[in-house]
Amino acid sequence: MDIFLIIVAGIFLIAGLLGCLISKLPGIVLSYLGIIILNFSSIAEYSVHFFIRWGVIIIAIQGLDYIIPNWGDRKFGGSKTGVWGSLLGMLTGMYFGSYGVIVGAVIGAFIGELFAGKESNEAIHHAISSFSFFILGTISQLIVAGILLNHYIDKIIYSM
Repeated sequence: MDIFLIIVAGIFLIAGLLGCLISKLPGIVLSYLGIIILNFSSIAEYSVHFFIRWGVIIIAIQGLDYIIPNWGDRKFGGSKTGVWGSLLGMLTGMYFGSYGVIVGAVIGAFIGELFAGKESNEAIHHAISSFSFFILGTISQLIVAGILLNHYIDKIIYSM
C-alpha cells in the first residue's frame, strides 16, 4: 500500500508542477494534495503545523495569482485580452524552448493588446507589463510546487 501511496503522491506532485504552467490545472493545490497523500504512507509524517502553514501559503499564492495580474492591468492600463494573449503565446512558445516561452508570451500579449484596440506603441508597453505580472504569478507557483516536490524527494531518499 505504501508503494501505491508514494507513486500517487509523486503523480500529484508532478501534475502540480505542470499545473503551474498549464492554466487549467490547479498547480500548487495538486502538489499540496500530493504531500497529504504522502503523509498517509509510512515514510512521511508531517505535523499539523506543517499542513496549516503550507495551506495558508497556498491559499495566499492562489489568491495573489488572481489579484496581481488584474491589479497590474488596471495600474498600467492593460486588458484581459493581453493577459490571455500572453498565456496563449507562452503555450505556443513552449515548442521552441525556454526563449520561445518568453518571446511567445510577449508577442501573444502584444497581439492581444492590438485586438483590444490599442495603438502599437501602447500595446508594446501593455504587453510587457501583462507578461511581467503573468510571469510573477507563474514563478511564485513554481517555487511553492518545487519546495513541496523537494519535501517529497527528501522523504523518499531518507527512507532508502
